[in-house]
Amino acid sequence: MATTVLGIDPGLRITGYALLSNNGSSVELLEAGTLKTIDSDTLENRLKSIYDGIEEIISEFRPDTVSVERLYSHYRHPQTAVIMGHARGMIYLCAARHNLPLNSYASTRIKKSLTGNGRASKIQMQRAVKNIFKMKDLPHPPDVADAIAAALCHIEAAK
Repeated sequence: MATTVLGIDPGLRITGYALLSNNGSSVELLEAGTLKTIDSDTLENRLKSIYDGIEEIISEFRPDTVSVERLYSHYRHPQTAVIMGHARGMIYLCAARHNLPLNSYASTRIKKSLTGNGRASKIQMQRAVKNIFKMKDLPHPPDVADAIAAALCHIEAAK
């Protein structure tokens, strides 16, 4: 029986998402895209927009599990971590409301599982996703490739 994984690359401006179906012998890309918020909108409205978008995706595709990139903070950019935490919170809440297991992976693990290099660049991630799924063009924006990679990482970890 196939399982569906919802991979998410959380962001306050752009949240990438991807749905992958894994039947044990092959993985199929079902859907991928982005949720975008309006820069000039209030924080609470942007967070609501992220929540509503994830809610719609979960309601339509009924994934079995959710995979997201783990929060990373750097002492030079503490505000970025706080803002990302808000966006991730909306994703966690939505997954919980649907009783979906949520798995969180370090960005270095996600990159390494896809490219063999835990410090892979955005373009390397896009190229790897393009090659794996035999896409005509690079997935764009990079947030889409990152969401696909998060889902693939979970599929690999679950083996």
